[in-house]
Amino acid sequence: MSGATAPLVLEIATEDQMHTFGVRLGSLLIEGDLVSLNGPLGAGKTTLTRGIGEGLEAQGNVSSPTFLIARTHPTASGTPFHHIDAYRLSSPAELDDLDIDFARSISVIEWGKGFAEGLSESLLTIDIERDLETDLRTLSLQGQGRFANVAEFFGEH
Repeated sequence: MSGATAPLVLEIATEDQMHTFGVRLGSLLIEGDLVSLNGPLGAGKTTLTRGIGEGLEAQGNVSSPTFLIARTHPTASGTPFHHIDAYRLSSPAELDDLDIDFARSISVIEWGKGFAEGLSESLLTIDIERDLETDLRTLSLQGQGRFANVAEFFGEH
């Protein structure tokens, strides 16, 4: 990612901490922002997304849209919040078929690697690794646009 600084690495020890981080992130997102979440099954992508939805004051149950592929939630700000699960998609063209206006919404794409790139100027990519023995999650955050200096964005100088 051109112009991006080194990734910000965070350790998340519990599901509650993952949710709390999502609430914090959601409270910072604005129209046009796109978050790509990547990691294995059980890494915490949906827990993080639920927190983001709470931070956005999204209406409705923010749950995994695996079989629907995408869910849209109204938010307190009026900006639509799209929660997309790209797990079952085979190409970015299928994501394009959803006809989502990424510039006028806030979007989270679970399993976004290979799908999210090029959809928004403000892209935050979060790669999650889970230690199965300790359940510790390591999040590596990198971005472009407003997220280019991700440590500064989160106040982690």
